[in-house]
Amino acid sequence: MELQLNEDGKPYVMWGDNKIILEIEPVTDKKVLEKAENELRETPEIVKQSLDELRQLLKEDKSLFVPVEKDEFLLKFLRPCKFYPESALKKIQAYYKFRQTHSNYCHDLLPSAVRTPFDHSIVSILSPRDQHGRRIMVVESGERWNPRLVPLKDTFRGLQLGLEAAMAEEQTQVCGVVAIMDMKGLSFTHVMQFTPSYAKMMVEWIQECVPVRLKAVHIINQPYIFNMLFALFKPFMREKLRARIYLHGSDMRSLRAHIDAKALRKRHGGLLPEPEIPGEVLWGMLHHYEDDFKVANSYGYISKK
Repeated sequence: MELQLNEDGKPYVMWGDNKIILEIEPVTDKKVLEKAENELRETPEIVKQSLDELRQLLKEDKSLFVPVEKDEFLLKFLRPCKFYPESALKKIQAYYKFRQTHSNYCHDLLPSAVRTPFDHSIVSILSPRDQHGRRIMVVESGERWNPRLVPLKDTFRGLQLGLEAAMAEEQTQVCGVVAIMDMKGLSFTHVMQFTPSYAKMMVEWIQECVPVRLKAVHIINQPYIFNMLFALFKPFMREKLRARIYLHGSDMRSLRAHIDAKALRKRHGGLLPEPEIPGEVLWGMLHHYEDDFKVANSYGYISKK
């Protein structure tokens, strides 16, 4: 499979009958617009008022450099916060404080600087949306992940890069994201890559910082040793996140009860044709937007230096 270009020069890839592309244009789908209004309170009046209030709140934080005049930037944080400006402000501040505190994980989040997790197909957001319009992120966490070739740090950086791209999509902002973590072949070597401090950081990032509606995390093919790994993360999880984690084992019928087979890989019990889209195709698509990632990386808290 290879990247192709639209008439407007934007990259896409075909997977069977599915044209997969980063959808950065405004949403026009009536069902998605209705979901935005019903679930997120997104009406023209509330949008205008929330944008105005959030701009004013951000201008009061002199140490934070973000594009306060760009509606699309503010909406990326307002939507997951259901258009409550104070909540969106806290999310923006948490997002950039996390990047500042964990700069060793968050510096230079550019496709040109983060390639190995895609070259080895560890992280993917390239598949059709599910039946609810949600973007699907697949993370290989078992036998397909060799920590010597793709260190855990690089995997997390790949996750951030993939989600940063998905967060730019209005439909994803409205409908959310589901994650599938394939644990087939998870070994003691894999588990030993994780520490309690890393687990705490990851859960903080998911629960407090990243502006995305995480609707579900599906764990599949997990062996018994997964319980040791899950025990690291569980103490830091609030009930809302715990309730959205589903353990399916090798029962793909259980997974299909949540995600339509049309949006699943064949090895996950789905109907998508083989071969799968290789990770370097996703990297190529992200690399097309390198300049946009550079702009996004320029935002954040101003260094005291």
